[in-house]
Amino acid sequence: MPSGPTQTATPARRRPILRCIAITILALIVLIGLLVLIIWLTVKPKKLVYTIEDGSVHGFNLADKTLNATFDLTLRADNPNTRIAIYYDSIEVSVWYEDQIITISDVRPFFQPRRNATRLEVKAVAQSTPVLQTVYNDLRHDKSKGEVQLEVRMKARIRFKMAKVKSRHYTLKAYCYPVVHFNPSKPFERTFCDVDI
Repeated sequence: MPSGPTQTATPARRRPILRCIAITILALIVLIGLLVLIIWLTVKPKKLVYTIEDGSVHGFNLADKTLNATFDLTLRADNPNTRIAIYYDSIEVSVWYEDQIITISDVRPFFQPRRNATRLEVKAVAQSTPVLQTVYNDLRHDKSKGEVQLEVRMKARIRFKMAKVKSRHYTLKAYCYPVVHFNPSKPFERTFCDVDI
């Protein structure tokens, strides 16, 4: 029959084409992997380091399950990379106590060069902030002891810059705990932050 050889020949012709496509895809994956490895070895990226260098509380007042307070914080953003600079396009700093947000503050965007440490002065104001009953009770108790354990969180939209190339936006999150301070006679202890990008 004339149709028999045509039907058996078609799959045989497809095999070299499929093999060629598979080899091409594999070669592309290997090339991309090598390119990423070369860039990584060239750049040698280092982790960004964030710390709370200083912190104080002013005008602390608890009444009728509301909080008034001003939190003055000094954050230090350390970029140890020799080839990567960072654009901070938006920065938000929030102060938490237990599981409740106490106050939130925006920080001015900035550009951080390579091998640079930048100090950010943050004034976060809680004005008649309603608090849960348990938070109210615990804050009163901690205030009477002279110490309060706060958590400071930073959320930023950042872009990396290497030579003239800028990356897409990434979300950086830093969690700093415990930030303990209430007694002005006691020296502030630096707090290191966990960083997630």
